[in-house]
Amino acid sequence: MVFGLGNPGERYAGTRHNAGFMVVDALAGRAGVSFRKKLFHAYLIGKGSREGRSFHLVKPLTFMNNSGRAVRDVLRETEHTVVDMLVVCDSLDLTPGACRFRLRGSSAGQKGLESIIQTLGTQDFMRLNVGIGRPAHRGQVIPYVLARPGKDEEEAFRLGVEKAVDAVFLLLSDGPSRVMNEHNKKEPPSRA
Repeated sequence: MVFGLGNPGERYAGTRHNAGFMVVDALAGRAGVSFRKKLFHAYLIGKGSREGRSFHLVKPLTFMNNSGRAVRDVLRETEHTVVDMLVVCDSLDLTPGACRFRLRGSSAGQKGLESIIQTLGTQDFMRLNVGIGRPAHRGQVIPYVLARPGKDEEEAFRLGVEKAVDAVFLLLSDGPSRVMNEHNKKEPPSRA
């Protein structure tokens, strides 16, 4: 189960906070997966396979801060558990172009992860963070994450999404240790 976090609607398309949606959309494109929305469910879901392994791609439609509700519903509906899930989301703590895989951990202030941790009652699920960097001033975080990447960072951001797609396919084929070895290289901290 690969959950890409973001905010639904045209207003948020292409924004930094929708990095998870972009990764899942790129995965769907590469794997030929189509999304569908089940009646009365707040998510889009598609099923695909790669190298003999099947997977689901999910985009919660609950908005970032309520992602946990959609994740819980998908797990119930598909009879999967947190052991089966990977959450893909943006990270202010990584520079644009970077991505980092973790087996578990805190939300680090990411509201979608916070919602999932609170709803499921555990931090023990895999996550893949896509770097978006930090705004110049601390008080600008909300407008920053809800904006599109600037011209100077567009290419790095796009490369970060592609790296994340490669990491998900590597996870499916070779497992978590290989992903960590390949994608968790030290990155300089983003400017605060």
